[in-house]
Amino acid sequence: MSAGHDHALPSSTNERNLRWALGLTFTFLMAEVVGGVITGSLALISDAAHMFTDAAALAIALAAIRIARRPANARLTFGYHRFEILAAAFNALMLFAVALYILYEAWQRFGTPQDVQSGPMLVIATLGLVINLVSMRLLNAGKDASLNVKGAYLEVWSDLLGSLGVIVGALVIRFTGWTWIDSVIAVAIGLWVLPRTWVLLRSTVNILLEGIPEGMNLSEIDLALRAVPGVVDVHDLHVWSLTSNRPSLSAHIVHDPSMSEPASLLSALHRVLAERDIHHSTLQCETQACDQASPFCDLGDKHASAHRAEAGMDPNARPPP
Repeated sequence: MSAGHDHALPSSTNERNLRWALGLTFTFLMAEVVGGVITGSLALISDAAHMFTDAAALAIALAAIRIARRPANARLTFGYHRFEILAAAFNALMLFAVALYILYEAWQRFGTPQDVQSGPMLVIATLGLVINLVSMRLLNAGKDASLNVKGAYLEVWSDLLGSLGVIVGALVIRFTGWTWIDSVIAVAIGLWVLPRTWVLLRSTVNILLEGIPEGMNLSEIDLALRAVPGVVDVHDLHVWSLTSNRPSLSAHIVHDPSMSEPASLLSALHRVLAERDIHHSTLQCETQACDQASPFCDLGDKHASAHRAEAGMDPNARPPP
């Protein structure tokens, strides 16, 4: 038995604002690459690489809104929601390559500093700051209602810091002539991108491997289900995520038929799961543990017990009624 739940998609206003922010970001991204080549500023090129993360995040957010609207079919029964995760994983791998290249190029320039045109560098970085401020303004209205939009908003916010760094570098070069500061700022931006990229890649791999969603504890969920009146045992418990912020759960529930009917029991169990932001679940009610008939259910039971033991709890513990 399962419970369905409609996940609201971002509004048309959010989609329109995402399109505007993407158009502004991508246009300036190209201008920053050209400007970095013309001025010889590695910091500008590094900031362009950082802005590429923003453009990619905005494009993924926009694509996820559109593709997620496609209905599930006989071949893709879960629909197209995981497209966001595949695109994010590809984006993370590309960003690793770009960040490593920036660090390598900066190392080379420390030995042979190049002339940097601080004037055009300052103008381009200032325009980038303005673009980031406009994009943040566009996304601000929807960031609290949609985690998808909030992620894009945070990407733009971090790039704003990169633009500030390039502006500082341009001013230092203009008044001191220290061209090596350009490479220092490029390294700083590269080191800023790498940890964020690693976090993104780790999160996408966890979802693709159907790991426990971040912020959830299997032991706590197991004990919460066991605390529902009428539940005798819980086994074969699995929690995973189809895509970001869409956790799913399946479990076998052994219940006492004299204490509750399956329908009322399921309603109570779904309420417990909803309190933990799990709105898509498949629960199999049993009056006798199925591990007597199938070794796979026995493995699931041991899996849940192991998690309770890791949490310092009695593997067979059940909260008092």
